[in-house]
Amino acid sequence: MKILLVIGGGIAAYKSLELLRLLREREAEVKVVLTEAAAHFVTPLSASSLSGSTVYENLLDYRSEAEFSHIELARWSDHIVIAPATANLIARIAGGHANDLATAIVLAATSRVSFVPAMNVQMWHKQATQTNVARLRDFGYQQLGPCEGPMACGEFGLGRMLEPPVIAQRILAAEASSELAGMRALVTCGPTREAIDPVRFISNRSSGKQGVAIANELDRRGADVTLVAGPGVATNPDNMRVVNVETAGQMLDATRKALPFDLFVSTAAVADWRAAQIAPQKLKKNGKQQHTLELVRCPDILRQISQLDASRPRLVVGFAAETENLIDNASRKLVAKGCDWIVANDVGQGSEVFGGDSNTITLIGSDGTTRSWPKMSKRDVAKVLCNVIVEAFESDGFEVQVG
Repeated sequence: MKILLVIGGGIAAYKSLELLRLLREREAEVKVVLTEAAAHFVTPLSASSLSGSTVYENLLDYRSEAEFSHIELARWSDHIVIAPATANLIARIAGGHANDLATAIVLAATSRVSFVPAMNVQMWHKQATQTNVARLRDFGYQQLGPCEGPMACGEFGLGRMLEPPVIAQRILAAEASSELAGMRALVTCGPTREAIDPVRFISNRSSGKQGVAIANELDRRGADVTLVAGPGVATNPDNMRVVNVETAGQMLDATRKALPFDLFVSTAAVADWRAAQIAPQKLKKNGKQQHTLELVRCPDILRQISQLDASRPRLVVGFAAETENLIDNASRKLVAKGCDWIVANDVGQGSEVFGGDSNTITLIGSDGTTRSWPKMSKRDVAKVLCNVIVEAFESDGFEVQVG
């Protein structure tokens, strides 16, 4: 998705940098246009650093026009977002002005346009502003906000710019694919922690990044997603249902409570073992005394969900993090768990999968067929895996889509 973010000249412009970060985090490609007034509130360097792209400011700058003309910018974007849309900027767009880069781009636009008003409460309620806003809506532009709240000027009322997570959610919802609309999905991610005493626990190095990427991609494609996340996982709770858990038992309970769902993607690195007894106080080192830790098995979430009867998900996808004999070990896990697919990935020393931003996967089907991809970002892994999931749900069976 290509978004052109037009930042207007108001104090709320500082929020646009957070909006830019959120859009980039959710895989949007963003270019930024700063109005002359906006450059007094946010710097081109800040916007350029967050967008990873050139920031455009002047209509008559021959260097900018030579690199990417205002017409090309208008045609490049899938969605033009004006945030903040000040009273002055709204008035100029409503009047069909094209005397600066921002207004010229909007006038030349053929893509979706959304505007996010931000101004003093008295300015918002003036008839002139309401007439201009109504005219933008008549143009087919989407209005996002404003909301009511305290303002920089000290007044309180309607005219405050929506918060960046809300804006990002609405923009992405407008652009979302409907490939998986109506499908309920549950993704588990991250590690679990199994207590030894009040300060120590058994866990692993999983960051949960791959699971979050898959959940975001499923959400983008229209699925109703629940994300069950282990401790320490950085999630986006504003764009999906998130359940935070600590232990394997809690993760199993959260998964069962979310039933029924159509798709289960088990990326979580669930602890295999937990302490049989949790010490009520911190275990102390007393001279040369040895402590023996008795371990018992944690619940096998993937196996339990795979072996459900009437409430079993239509498609169950497991992950196999292995350090040796990748395909053999992953294939054995697929059979033992009873899932439909297993995603094998090498987490051995030097792989940098745990905690890193890239992954190399092989997808193994229940009929033994495989499909492999080269090393790629975890976001791209989520995309290719979701492509196969879409294919599967569009077909009568799953096996033929994996070979």
